Formats: sequence, structure tokens, C-alpha cells
Amino acid sequence: MTNCELRITNALRGKPPLPFVILLLFHSSFVPFVIRHSSFVIFIVLASGCAAQKNSGKPYYHEDLYSLRPKFQDTIVIQNPNQSRKKGEVLATRTVNKTVDAVLDSINRFNITRKFIDGYTIQIYSGQKREEAMNAKKKIMTDVSDLTAELEYNQPKFRVRVGSYFSRLEAQRDLIRLKRPFPNAILVPEKIIVR
Repeated sequence: MTNCELRITNALRGKPPLPFVILLLFHSSFVPFVIRHSSFVIFIVLASGCAAQKNSGKPYYHEDLYSLRPKFQDTIVIQNPNQSRKKGEVLATRTVNKTVDAVLDSINRFNITRKFIDGYTIQIYSGQKREEAMNAKKKIMTDVSDLTAELEYNQPKFRVRVGSYFSRLEAQRDLIRLKRPFPNAILVPEKIIVR
């Protein structure tokens, strides 16, 4: 063991001052010492971390609060002499029926005034040629007879759309069916008329 290693070992036995530890970390002979004895250092660190904790001699803490809990009796409370309550029956004391009825009525009035809702449709053609749009509409009538197509012209495009759906999930089945004859078919959000 060299003189430097001996000084480091002796210093590590006691509590070295902080400047000494900082100098020790930057000392050139300290790095080979740590590398040479790294397995021993790792073993010491793991052994100290895995050591079993000692029991402090105190017994297991347990607090029994049973005596402090409120005790309820299974009795039938009679509010009116003419009316008795069955066990398990709950009488409503603070009803919200009037409040809920008012909210439901306002929702109903709003729904009556609604003319359109958000939904989806399948667009099978979008382009500037009227003949191609008409051919797409004819092809839909022959290939998929249960669906009806609508031809729509919004300058400068012709659009052929099929079906009205409330959700994407509803439209997905028909979209898959229409992908074979119309590979460019897409699902498009649209306002649906409420009847």
C-alpha cells in the first residue's frame, strides 16, 4: 500500500473535514484506489442499505375505538300515530323534484326549437364535373340500393352524399360498404335536419 493510499484509508476511518474530501476527490491517485476497491465499496454500500432494521422494543400500536363509536338501535320511528314506517324505508325530506322538472322542461323547450343537430354523412364524390357526379349517383343506386344519394352543387363543386348519421359509429358500417365501389368515400360532419 502506498503512502497516499495509507493516508486516504486513515482519513476515511475518522470524519475528514470537507476540504479534505474535495481535495481527495480530485487527487490523481484516488481514482485508481476507488477502481481497485470498487467491489468492496459496492458491497459495503449494499450491505448497509439492506441491513435489517432493529425493533425499537415498542409493542405494535393498536387503538380500539369501538367503545367511542355511536350505537344505533333498530327501532321503528313513528312520525304520525296513524302512519308507521317499515324498516329500510326512507322518507324524502328534501325533494328536488320541482327543480329537476323545471330543468327538464327547459331542455324540452330547447329541443322543440332545434331544427338541426350535428351529425355525419358519407361523401362519395366531390369535383367540378357534373357528368361524373351523376354517374356516381347512378352507380350508388345500382350497387347499393338501400342507400339514397343526394347530388348537391356548391359553386364550384358538385358533391354526392349518402345517408345521415348521428354518430361516427353509426356511419362506419356503411362507409366500409361504400369503400369498395367508391375508394375516395369519406365521412363528413354535417348538420342533420330534425323531423
